[in-house]
Amino acid sequence: MAPPRGNNTGSTGRTGRTLGRRSLLAGAASLTAAGTLGATTACSRVSSAGTGDGGDLLERMRIQGTVKVGIAGEQPYSYIDENGELTGASPAIARVIFGRLGIDNVQPMPTEFASLIPGLNSQQFDVVAAGMYITPERCAQVLFADPEYEMRDAFIVRKGNPKGLHTYKDIAEKGAKLATGVGYAEIDYAKDAGIKESEIKLLPDQLAGLLEVQGGRADVFAGTAVTVRNVVRQSKSGKTEFTKAFTPELDGKPDLGTGAFAFRKGETKLRDAFNEELHKMKKSGELLRIMKPFGFIEQEMTTQTAKERCK
Repeated sequence: MAPPRGNNTGSTGRTGRTLGRRSLLAGAASLTAAGTLGATTACSRVSSAGTGDGGDLLERMRIQGTVKVGIAGEQPYSYIDENGELTGASPAIARVIFGRLGIDNVQPMPTEFASLIPGLNSQQFDVVAAGMYITPERCAQVLFADPEYEMRDAFIVRKGNPKGLHTYKDIAEKGAKLATGVGYAEIDYAKDAGIKESEIKLLPDQLAGLLEVQGGRADVFAGTAVTVRNVVRQSKSGKTEFTKAFTPELDGKPDLGTGAFAFRKGETKLRDAFNEELHKMKKSGELLRIMKPFGFIEQEMTTQTAKERCK
């Protein structure tokens, strides 16, 4: 998914299994259970944010040996697989970094994407690990680590791309039927190109988007390049294909999305320790080696910082 812009989210997992409705439904079922648990336990947790000393969450997690990560069931960023196990690029990164910080257990706390920031700030989990795009609006609500990746967009279209759809302007000019995910950044990109929001069909995920295009109910599904690449490859339908990745525009300017982990405001000790390990992984090439099995490519790695993206 393009991590949605308003609150935020592709798909080859380490198992290499074909994406299926069963695994998505299993993940959805676990969302409800985890959400209920989070709601009942959040009140007993004490925030260390805003204390002026950078927070003590890192020390508390080391003692407990567990970090609770908020995920949104979005491939390949973070999701529960068909075996009920946590997987995705973000959890894979989390296991390495938090392990090096002395925290061995990464516990998933699934929720809807729009609930990630509220869930983080209400103490339902310790960190958002969902490939969330960094935007100035979100920077006012959470503390971002430096991004792991930068991402362009791409489309799912019918085989042969009969309408020649390569950009949002193409969709607008040709009056093509556009579908994308609920809350996705692609909604804003489409609106910037002159497509009315009322004309955009909103779907729960990229698999639904592929099926919509395959069935002729939409001409194009828009998502991040890694999202659409992976779902088309895994579906093996032969009736759809993905377009070449491109940089969308917002307010008339190129807008390259970057995804990162998010922490509560004030937890600077935890964020800085996380960043230190992340930078080591970038420099050694380890980060790409971890993310590559989930469909990410070298050109999607980034040296941008959260500070730059929050402007």
